[in-house]
Amino acid sequence: MENDDNQVYKVVVNHEEQYSIWPVERENPLGWKEAGKQGKKAECLEYINTVWTDMRPLSLRKRMEEWARNPPEETVAEVEDDTPPLVDRLSQGTHAVEIVIRPAATLAALKDCLDRNYVHVKFTGTRGGTELGIRLEKGAKMPVEGESTTGVLHLEGNLTLDFVPVRCIADIDLQTMRGQGYLVKQVAQPA
Repeated sequence: MENDDNQVYKVVVNHEEQYSIWPVERENPLGWKEAGKQGKKAECLEYINTVWTDMRPLSLRKRMEEWARNPPEETVAEVEDDTPPLVDRLSQGTHAVEIVIRPAATLAALKDCLDRNYVHVKFTGTRGGTELGIRLEKGAKMPVEGESTTGVLHLEGNLTLDFVPVRCIADIDLQTMRGQGYLVKQVAQPA
């Protein structure tokens, strides 16, 4: 075990005004310069505690000061945004949806999801797409015609979105794995 009692350190600082100690005989780490203090470990750490009073990096402090003087327009716009909550939007009318299965959306993978009674449905018309994991009701089965699977798969299942219990209803074309769907808000049952 190294004995630090005799080791002499120097205080170093980087461009973000973050401090550290470094053995005095070693070359400074890349991006760090000497802060003007050398001594035993305890002395150097005490110096750092005295001068480094704000642990935020310099770039963050400057950005926060600028935001305080001039709030970004997006923040103001978000406060004034009267867009209904996501649950309300997806409960109005039907929306484009697709089945999401990783690594690939194949019919065999979809059958495995149905066997587990759990599938991911993505509402593609929302910003960035809203992917929901849905606990399916038992009995969702793929229609089979001869050797290939074709037709429309009707899915219904429950989930909670933004703390609201909802039911997802979707009809999926098995050849494209796309279709239409919507949400229905569930009424909470009294305890």
